[in-house]
Parts: sequence; C-alpha cells; structure tokens
Amino acid sequence: MGEAEAIADRAEQHARRLTRAARPWIERLARFGYAAKGVVYVLVGALAALGALSDDEGPTDSRGALARIVRQPYGRVMLCVIAAGLAGYALWRVVQALRDTEDKGTSWKGLSIRAGYACIGVVYAGLSFSAVNLVLGHGAGRGGDETTRGWTAFALTFPLGRLAVALAGLCVIGFGLWQCYKAFTARFRRKWKQHEMSEHARALATRAGQAGLVARALVFIIIGLFLIQAAWLARAEEARGLGGALLTLERQPYGPYVLGAVALGLVAYGLYMFVEALYRRMIIE
Repeated sequence: MGEAEAIADRAEQHARRLTRAARPWIERLARFGYAAKGVVYVLVGALAALGALSDDEGPTDSRGALARIVRQPYGRVMLCVIAAGLAGYALWRVVQALRDTEDKGTSWKGLSIRAGYACIGVVYAGLSFSAVNLVLGHGAGRGGDETTRGWTAFALTFPLGRLAVALAGLCVIGFGLWQCYKAFTARFRRKWKQHEMSEHARALATRAGQAGLVARALVFIIIGLFLIQAAWLARAEEARGLGGALLTLERQPYGPYVLGAVALGLVAYGLYMFVEALYRRMIIE
C-alpha cells in the first residue's frame, strides 16, 4: 500500500468514528444543503431569464443572487436559512470525501474524485460565508468573475503558469462534458430511491436533471474556454466566472434567446437539486 493510500485509510477510519454517532443529523443537513443549493440555482436562472427578457439588471452569479435576496423583505432571515443549508452541503461534500460514500476507493482516480468532493465543499463553505457576511451587512465579497481572474493572475506569475491555467481550462471543459454525459445517460438516477417515486414524478425529475445538467455543462465549457484564452494571451482579464459566462451568452447573436434557454436550464438544475434533497440515497455508515 502506498503512502497516499495509507493516509487516506487513516483519514477514513477517523472520519468513520466521528460520523457514526452523528449520522442522522449529517444526513438531514445534507438534504437541507441540496435544497439550499437548489434555491441558489433557481435564483441565478430566474434572474438571468429576467435579464434576457428586459433591459434591467443582467445575469449574475451565485453571490450576486444572494446579494439580491438581502434587499428583499425578510431577506436577512431567508439568507440565514440559505447560509445554514449551504454550510450543510459543504459539510456533506467533505464527509463524502473522507468517508467515501460513493465507493470511489483509494486508487489515484478514486482519491482525485474524493479530493474534488472536498474542493466543492470548500467552494460552498465560501458561499455560505458570503451569505453570512451579507446578513451582517459586510457585503458578499468578490464575485465569481473577480475571484476567477484573481486566481488566474496569481497562476500566471509562475514560470509554468500559462500551462497551469490552460490545463485548468481543459479540466473545466472536461467536467462540462462529463455533465453532458450524465445528462444523456441519465445515470444520476442511480443515486435516487426510485421505489419511493411515482412513474410520473420520476419522469419529470429525469427531464429536469437532464435539462439542468446540459445548461450547467454549457456554462462550464464557456468558463473553460475563457481560461484557455487567458492562458494563450497571458491576460487574467480574459477569465470569466458564472456571471461572465452568462453575460457572454447574452452578447451573442440571438443572445437573449440563448441566455433565456440556458437560464431556464439552470432553474431546472435547481429543481433537480430539490429532487436530490428528497430522494438521494445517503450512505453514512
């Protein structure tokens, strides 16, 4: 057994001891987290759709959606609930990484996937922190575009930085293509407790998942292409996040129609997250 596998095994055993007694509330928090993620995506998609149909505020990213919530009546109360849910989702992703709930194993491929789960947990922990900051009146922090450009600029300062940024872009595009594969094969249904769903509900949930995954895949592919462009030109300003990718769609020929279709897809992805919250199989031994 290699050193990396030994470290992973020790981490998994420690996580097993910590999560065994906490299993019930971790599962509830995870389901709450999927629902909170769904709320964020429904908001991002709805705001993008409204931007496509009018000349008001254009598309935004997750932090922008949270910032608009706080301006609504009882917005801070809603944000407190969403922040707790996003924190729960972040915790669930870390538990997935440590406890190997998807049975990825300790091979290099399995460890890389589990590391990806942990990274997703960090991202959503940051989003939860942004929601808390908004509740406290401190602002949401840097948006997705600024964050992406900041990391790109940092990477470009290194000798092989352009290569690293280009590889990151290829990885993001690869993730987008993987989302398309999941959509067209509908393999995401394997994780549902399908026996608890009616045939009609299962069909609707499948269509929502497929539409949502394709829309999300398109956004990731655009983000990846901008990263490759930033590497090619050695200009961090070329990089984009979620909001920038949606704005790019809006500026294309027939952009409002394309953006509207993608926006509805993101709303569908949010609905798919609600299905995950209700019917996903959680394996926490």
